[in-house]
Amino acid sequence: MYNNSMNVIGLMSGTSIDGVDICLVSFKKTDNTKYNIVFTKTFVYEKIWVKKLKESILLNKKELNKLDIEYGNLLSEYVKKFIKEFSITKIDLISSHGHTIFHEPNKGITLQIGNGNTINKNTKIQVISDFRTQDISLEGQGAPLVPIGDLNLFPNYKFCLNLGGFCNISIKNFEGIKAFDICPVNTVLNHYSNKLGYEFDKNGGLSNKGTINSNLLNELNKMEFYNKSGPKSLGIEFVNAKILPLLDKFTLNPKDILRTYIEHISNQINRSVPYDPKNKILITGGGAYNQTLINAIKMKINSEIVIPDKKIIDFKEAMIFAYMGLLRSKGKINCLKSVTGALRDHSSGKVFKN
Repeated sequence: MYNNSMNVIGLMSGTSIDGVDICLVSFKKTDNTKYNIVFTKTFVYEKIWVKKLKESILLNKKELNKLDIEYGNLLSEYVKKFIKEFSITKIDLISSHGHTIFHEPNKGITLQIGNGNTINKNTKIQVISDFRTQDISLEGQGAPLVPIGDLNLFPNYKFCLNLGGFCNISIKNFEGIKAFDICPVNTVLNHYSNKLGYEFDKNGGLSNKGTINSNLLNELNKMEFYNKSGPKSLGIEFVNAKILPLLDKFTLNPKDILRTYIEHISNQINRSVPYDPKNKILITGGGAYNQTLINAIKMKINSEIVIPDKKIIDFKEAMIFAYMGLLRSKGKINCLKSVTGALRDHSSGKVFKN
């Protein structure tokens, strides 16, 4: 840790519903872009919580409010276990993304559960959460949010690509940065891995045994979303309404679906990354471990691909939310209109303190 530091715990739960990533980040007080990731841990959800989160889209408002507090209690427990396990003595702030239930920005809807007030009361530490709703109210997409971190914390990369539940990219230029969601990734790959009896496609071993179906690939690549220019973002609603019904219509072996869908992902990434052999692209998120996916991307992308160490692959988003929370605590801009399409840059997140 830096001697003169702000120590922030970042929490991130992705749409893949595999668990909660927690990291403690020490930011230099005099320059918040200087940081150390001190401790990290992923808390895997118990089966009851996987079920609750998957079925949450069926709940009414009263039930969602109850789940919001229950999930806030769960995050509190994870944080307390994290603090105890690593004997952490100094924490200035907890910054929590929460878990996304709904995200339909074009309808003005977004919801991340994990009640910040509950976490604050349980831990007695200042909490910042709910980073998306203010951007939606400013006519933005409420996503992606990590580009502020890509811009300031990863200055050596022109392109930052995250392969999580969804794929999103940040592209830096002379004017700053633009970013957008490209396509679903692990939300789809995990679904068909589950059908084969696996939690996910470990190292791309399942998809590597599949065959590309050109008819399905063409149908996927023709989807209307891919012709839109950014800012644009995706939610699980797109997967359930558009992607899964199309894939199931072809009644293929799940391994063939996996391999075809990976080809689709790499096609869309190739469409989204400008030709630039001089610059590097940083790839993070769980999809970075899927060798079939990485090989498909390498076959198409001209830029040098950099896959960092495990800590950055797994905890980059949690770390950036820690940074976003720190900026919000100082009233500094953490949400960029060039990325979300909001009316203005702003400092987003609700603050809860004793």
